[in-house]
Amino acid sequence: MNPDELQRALLDPTAPIPHGWPAGASGVLLLFLVPIGGGIPAGVLLARDRGIAWPAMMALYFVSDVILACTFEPILRFVLLAGRSIPLLGRVSAAIRQVIRQTTARYGTRGGPLALILIAFGVDPMTGRAAAHAAGHGFLPGWAIAITGDMFYFAVLMVSTLWLNDVLGDERWTVGGMLVFMMVLPSIVRRWQERSEAKARGS
Repeated sequence: MNPDELQRALLDPTAPIPHGWPAGASGVLLLFLVPIGGGIPAGVLLARDRGIAWPAMMALYFVSDVILACTFEPILRFVLLAGRSIPLLGRVSAAIRQVIRQTTARYGTRGGPLALILIAFGVDPMTGRAAAHAAGHGFLPGWAIAITGDMFYFAVLMVSTLWLNDVLGDERWTVGGMLVFMMVLPSIVRRWQERSEAKARGS
């Protein structure tokens, strides 16, 4: 793989997949795990170009979430445990908790698991898992909540990417358009959640 191609893919979301990227489903899975370039939209288009149907795309993304869970969970546990005895990590852990509180506050907390799913949907699965941990959910239920939200997020992006590419007929414009949509989507989710909470308080 050419280092210049890899660097361009890291800096330019609309850059093509680097030459020599793994073929088949393994290349799609790797793109979901290492979201260079266009990330999920690029992975969806790569999967379509390689003849991978949407159920298989969903399965590959689910596998990437499971791998994420198995790698992120030990890091989360280490920071929380080590923060009790190492002052520096304690400050890092406190800062992470504060960021999570500020982030999750936008999505509300009255909905229980539904609110946590919306956090994973509107932010990312790591934040969803951290919020689930703060709510008292262990490894399996916590990641089940986080992955559920992230899978809904992927499904929305997958359908939108395939539809937009059919309309535009250009993969670069499709990836660019989807990146804008990915930036707007969290604010849409937050507004929907705020309205739901306001209606619940009014009733």
